Amino acid sequence: MKEIYQNSSLIPSTIAPISSTGLVLEGGGMRGLYTAGILDFFLDQNLQLPYVIGVSAGACHAASYISRQCGRNKRVNIGYIKDPRYISYRNLIKTKSLFGMDFVFNEIPNHLEPFDYETFYQSDQSYFIGTTDCVTGEPVYFDAKKSSPEIILKALMASSSLPFVSPLVEIQGKVLLDGGIVDPIPVRKSIEDGNKKQVVILTRNKDYRKKPFKSKWLAHCFYSKYPEFRKAMLNRHVIYNETLDFIEELVNLDQAFVIRPSEPLQVGRLERNPQKLTDLYKLGYRDAESSYQQLKGFLSDN
Repeated sequence: MKEIYQNSSLIPSTIAPISSTGLVLEGGGMRGLYTAGILDFFLDQNLQLPYVIGVSAGACHAASYISRQCGRNKRVNIGYIKDPRYISYRNLIKTKSLFGMDFVFNEIPNHLEPFDYETFYQSDQSYFIGTTDCVTGEPVYFDAKKSSPEIILKALMASSSLPFVSPLVEIQGKVLLDGGIVDPIPVRKSIEDGNKKQVVILTRNKDYRKKPFKSKWLAHCFYSKYPEFRKAMLNRHVIYNETLDFIEELVNLDQAFVIRPSEPLQVGRLERNPQKLTDLYKLGYRDAESSYQQLKGFLSDN
């Protein structure tokens, strides 16, 4: 398989799916269980959108959606949440990462909850993983369907590597971190790739707006060698809030359909309470179910 997929793509795609519809997935750490619930509902309805792009947790959940492994995201993210190998301060001390990256991106997908690579590669869906280049401060997107399994897992690791609690991830000469830093909701990338309609899954409530990052000294301390990355972190709230405004414009033009939590969130980025995570997963499933007829109308409207 390495030989077949050795030329992984780091450049924007020029493809335009037949139906010209993109599924755009926000990250959000453990808030991503909301997305997992939505994607499982889509799988139950056999709704396979042709183009999928995500960052951080959104990108991770997208993989099991494309491999059609309904329930896998729930089993992984709730079933192992109390396992110290998954997330713990012990990991932070031993590996400089709050999450056990080898456990999450090696032991789980390759042994404990095997990822179905065969179905994944046979799928006609396009799938892009967003990361942030620490040197340039610009987004880097991996075309996962043209990448080896090793590169996919490493790209997901990079996209999910939160600043300050995760080490830098090197892939093909690039130094990468959390995809949510510079392109937190990659709807513009989906449009650039030719999609006329966007289905956007957000993991924040409708009234949420990101506040400025205040710990400039901490960013300088951790990332003194990466000034462009520091600039991206300080500008993150501007990019995020402008993207939300842009998505609302697309909604008004009937070019985007948004699903976001219908109830106030009770889950944080690093939540470890299994019941709260289960409730959030169920909320995602219910929100997808309640909006499904409207979504079908959006998708079928030319």
